[in-house]
Amino acid sequence: MRRRTLLAAPLAATAASLAARVPAAAAVGPRIRGADISFTLQHEAIGTTYRDGGSAAPVERILAGRGANYVRLRVWTAPPAGYSDLADALTLARRAHQAGLRVLLNLHYADFWADPGKQPVPAAWAGQDLNTLAATVRAYTRDAVAAFERQGTPVAMVQVGNEITGGMLFPLGEVYRDDGEHWSEFATLLRAGIEGVYAGQGGNRPLVMVHIDRGGDNAGSRYFFDHVLAQGVSFDVIGLSYYPFWHGDIAALRANLDDLSTRYRKDLVVVETSYPWTLANGDSLGNFVTSAGQLPDGGAYPATPAGQAAYFERLREVLAAVPGGRGAGFFAWEPEWLPGVGWAPGEGNPNDNLTMFDWSGNALPSLAAFRAGP
Repeated sequence: MRRRTLLAAPLAATAASLAARVPAAAAVGPRIRGADISFTLQHEAIGTTYRDGGSAAPVERILAGRGANYVRLRVWTAPPAGYSDLADALTLARRAHQAGLRVLLNLHYADFWADPGKQPVPAAWAGQDLNTLAATVRAYTRDAVAAFERQGTPVAMVQVGNEITGGMLFPLGEVYRDDGEHWSEFATLLRAGIEGVYAGQGGNRPLVMVHIDRGGDNAGSRYFFDHVLAQGVSFDVIGLSYYPFWHGDIAALRANLDDLSTRYRKDLVVVETSYPWTLANGDSLGNFVTSAGQLPDGGAYPATPAGQAAYFERLREVLAAVPGGRGAGFFAWEPEWLPGVGWAPGEGNPNDNLTMFDWSGNALPSLAAFRAGP
């Protein structure tokens, strides 16, 4: 999730290996049920309190109590003070492990926000040629993964890049340029990141996810993964962002997941999704979703607490129906990001009506989606 500019369009893990990274009880529901909670420390710093059934608890404890088994933690290389850096992710990983949650590490390879329209090279890496930049990516990834190992909280899965639909580390790793498409350079950097994951691992190899933003776009998804695989890139899990107010009706997501499962025989995770529980705005910055006309499926899921819960129930159903049992699960994006913490210093929050807690920090019905059972 971010301010968007959309672009034009060694060993694969089996479903059994993915299932080994989640509790056995999860087999009756999505194997992965998680949330990105990267703004948590910033909210706690301003005194935000989260409650479920009237009882206050850290957000990761509330999620675990509702059946979640993963958190996703974002890492920027040199963000503004207080935003998601490696030290913050390590702190949240300790808490997640104490709550019985596994960690998906989301490496942006950028000082701050990276998304399909912008993948800026960190300032400290500027001016490097392709081979040098690949070596930097490899070493950075190795050291990040190893840091979680050293503190006794090994990551279960790693995202090598964030929504890398058009490449990563622009301009060297940018696919779509004025003179054509540059898949080889992008693949060089992507492979370097994957090699870094393996170099930093401990006793258990983390799964590697490649993440794009085309949850409702089957042609765009095929185009990307056909080209990446043609470059010899080996990875385990396909990650997709699916925001129905941007990416279309749920039928488009289902068609895409079904086709990708059959075509690539890899596990699929909807690694970013959210849905409004209100059309009101909790701060002075305009929200991403402001009208019922932006909602999918002819308004089948209204912007109410009950409508939000119904959306997540439908998402669970879609994942359960993916051929081969490869609809592995989902991550809600920043369900705890309430008004009071901006997307950048001095800014507001365009996501504050897409949370799974109301603006007083009380749990909404949609948290039921994290349950292990049917």
